[in-house]
Amino acid sequence: MTTAPRPRFPIVLTVLAVALLGVLLALGVWQVQRMQWKEGLIDGAEAAAGQPPLSLAEALKLENPEFRRVILTCRGLAAAPYVELQSIENSDAGVRLVSACRPEGTEGAPVLVDRGFVSADISARPTVNADDTMPVVITGVLRRAPAPSALTPPPAEGRFYGRDAEAMARALKVEGPTSPFTVFATTSTNPDWAALRPSAPPAAFTNNHLGYALTWFGLAVALIAFYGVLLRRRMTRKDIES
Repeated sequence: MTTAPRPRFPIVLTVLAVALLGVLLALGVWQVQRMQWKEGLIDGAEAAAGQPPLSLAEALKLENPEFRRVILTCRGLAAAPYVELQSIENSDAGVRLVSACRPEGTEGAPVLVDRGFVSADISARPTVNADDTMPVVITGVLRRAPAPSALTPPPAEGRFYGRDAEAMARALKVEGPTSPFTVFATTSTNPDWAALRPSAPPAAFTNNHLGYALTWFGLAVALIAFYGVLLRRRMTRKDIES
């Protein structure tokens, strides 16, 4: 009497399942970490928005000055040279005007000032006059300029398609390094020109990372269940055949 061979354990299938499970769990953990990072970012933005404005020099001394409201004085800002950044605001296509400023009362690097949004329907622009030294006091919000992605088109004829701070500074002929922060004006540099709409990016952020994490963890659970079913069928079929 011969003994039926014992079912062989599916080593290859198991290795593939374990590897895929590891990837799914790693993605889930990463999304949890991203969720915690985003929550900290939201809390920091909300806390900064509720604080009184500081001078730019005081704000830049903080450990994390992003989202802080600041006050600064820039001579000639109303007639300063600018570059245009392609943008959309409230579903309205247009450009944002970005100029360089060396704030009065500071010895630090020049800072880029996002003066506001101009709709694509408006072809007029503020007058540029390099001899203008009239002081302009603005209130704004400090934000780090995100680096453009690899898919961002290069600038052309003074118009940018990504907020490349270094390239903007070069186009504006700024000498030396500039601040890593951009001031988004919330008061107008050109109050007599209503077409320019100063605004800062919203401090609120979407936080969907919990949903993403649950999706990856759910796929991991589904993989375990699927593997269990396959393994059970394989071993059961072996038993029947034997």
